[in-house]
Formats: sequence, structure tokens, C-alpha cells
Amino acid sequence: MAAPTTPDGRYFVIDGVLWRCSNPSLAEPERQRLVNELMSARRAVKTAKGAINAEALREARAGVQAAKVALGERGPVWWDDGSADFNRHKVRNTPYAQWYEGLQT
Repeated sequence: MAAPTTPDGRYFVIDGVLWRCSNPSLAEPERQRLVNELMSARRAVKTAKGAINAEALREARAGVQAAKVALGERGPVWWDDGSADFNRHKVRNTPYAQWYEGLQT
């Protein structure tokens, strides 16, 4: 079952927590390139953890962060209406609470 996405398309919900969606205005080739970079960086994190290499781990995590910012999942929000960012907030503590409760019934 797919994670529910807020009506405005800004977040999806996993275990009651809002996670920012990628910027929908990214062209598909650019979005796919960034997703590939993200997956590569995540594999590098796993490798660095296994090798117990602190410097490689820092670099790999920086790669994850850079890809997520470029995708719009972290960093400045990709919408321009001045709405607050609720990334990583419990959905029950946000304006999306009533919408989410409606999904549970």
C-alpha cells in the first residue's frame, strides 16, 4: 500500500510523520538523475558504515543531503505561497491532522 500524500502534494505520511515530497516541477530526466545520485550516496553510507570509515561516512552522508536538497525533500521549500514547512513533524501536530484522521476511519 502506498503512503498517503497530502491533498496539496507536499508531503507523504509514514508512521504518522510527514515527509516532504520531491519538487514536482523537476523535469523527469533531472529528477531521475538526482534519485540515482541519492541511491548511490545511500549505498556509500552503507559501505562506509561496514568499513568503519568515519571520513567516508561523512562524505557519503553529505552526498545524501545534497541529493535530497536538490530534489526539494530538504532545505528550502519548493512551494512559493509562504506556507510553513512541516517536514518530519507528527501529522497530528500540523494543519494536516484533520485530513489524516479522516483517512483512518
